[in-house]
Amino acid sequence: MDQVNVTATQPKSPWGTQNVTAPPCSLADVMSEQLAKQLNDECTSSPSCTDGDLDLASIPQDADTCSDLMLAQMLQMEFDREFDTQLRREEKKFNGESKVSISFENYRMVHPFEDSDSSDDEVDWQDTRHDPYRLAKPTTTPKKGFVGKGKNITTKHDEDVCGRKNTARMDNFAPEVHVGDGISMDLKLSNQVYNALKRHCQTEQRRSARLHEKKEHSTAEQAVDSKTRLLMFKMVNAGILENINGCISTGKESVVFHADGGSFEEMIVPEECVLKVFKTTLNEFKNRDKYIKDDYRFKDRFSKLNPRKIIRLWAEKEMHNLARMKKAGIPCPDVVILKKHILVMSFIGQNQVPAPKLKEANLSQEDLTKAYYQVVQTMQQLYKECNLVHADLSEYNMLWHDGQVWLIDVSQSVEPTHPHGLEFLFRDCRNVATFFQKSGVAEALSVYELFNTVSGLEISCDNEADFLAQIEALEKMNEDHVQKRSKKVFTNSCDDGPPLLDDDDD
Repeated sequence: MDQVNVTATQPKSPWGTQNVTAPPCSLADVMSEQLAKQLNDECTSSPSCTDGDLDLASIPQDADTCSDLMLAQMLQMEFDREFDTQLRREEKKFNGESKVSISFENYRMVHPFEDSDSSDDEVDWQDTRHDPYRLAKPTTTPKKGFVGKGKNITTKHDEDVCGRKNTARMDNFAPEVHVGDGISMDLKLSNQVYNALKRHCQTEQRRSARLHEKKEHSTAEQAVDSKTRLLMFKMVNAGILENINGCISTGKESVVFHADGGSFEEMIVPEECVLKVFKTTLNEFKNRDKYIKDDYRFKDRFSKLNPRKIIRLWAEKEMHNLARMKKAGIPCPDVVILKKHILVMSFIGQNQVPAPKLKEANLSQEDLTKAYYQVVQTMQQLYKECNLVHADLSEYNMLWHDGQVWLIDVSQSVEPTHPHGLEFLFRDCRNVATFFQKSGVAEALSVYELFNTVSGLEISCDNEADFLAQIEALEKMNEDHVQKRSKKVFTNSCDDGPPLLDDDDD
């Protein structure tokens, strides 16, 4: 047989022509049945191709595989499936166990003709863009304000339409407001109910914000706010204090901490100190501004519009009052330094144990009598030498230490020229006389006798109402006299007291 060279004809490819020439073969080889059988056996016995993990079983049996375009689409769909599988794997690795997850859904290769039969690892993939379980939002009316015609017309003011709209608007409430699933229940809220709920949510948000701000910016019991804490740390860093040990007392106007003294320039700091931190909540000071706004020493500096500066005035006022008392020789704490609303003083006690109050001290009858005479002498010194009235003197503001009575808490002390100075003195005398009379001190004077002894006045009256009336008359005369003359200037300036640290900005 003659050898004929046959050139194989290449089919037209959608990706362009390929310059690949088939090797020449003889006509006998082409027509040989033995060679065809051998080639068929080699194809069936060779292992299947694993490149790309092509799932040929997923190709329909009746699919038209003659077209290169169809084959390319099938291969691309298989490639997209593998890409989506890898994408899900990366998403799971990226999110981990976090409660907030990041979705890679927008990077998926979605095909409209993709089979609905998915593998097990594709079940958890949800396309939320076409979620069949998503609740349908109520349809809104067009701009013209109504839908339908004739008897079937429905306006935007329809009761059912407005009710469903109000239910849908509840989703805009704050996250902490649990509104439930009203849309699925076809809940219809009237405008009145919706407005009431909206106002309630806004009120609760404002209240929560106020409570949070109050907690952050106020000095609570046995705790201080961040600004006060920073001031205390600055004192420790400056070496004024070695360390702050803890709270030893709380009152209606201040919190007292115990601290170990350090050194400050050339001034000797006591080994044990107390930090009196005036509370910045002003809950108690709103009704106590009469102690400072009518005090002629601070009247020009008093401002009701700046509460924090009022607290500083209280601390400064106590510092000046203690300086007067110390100059007169009255037993009281020594002031170390003043920093805004924090007053550092010497500690009355020993080994971190504060001296007991006169109310809590178990004194013998002899010591009680001794304490009574000391208190009367101290009140006279305070009134005549220091030109002060304690204004809150009681058994709770007097300490028993080293066999004598010490006075504390003089931030509210005023001068006798105060419009209510004599009334405050009468109240102090009543507290002192009542305590010592109940304690069994036979030498204790009555309220009226003690008042005349301390003040040097001679008011003769046994009726409290008439006695107070005469006191008010004297206060009125005193106030008119003070207003006519210029304000009295005392020599106890800041030089008599301890140094004041430079104020930082709030």
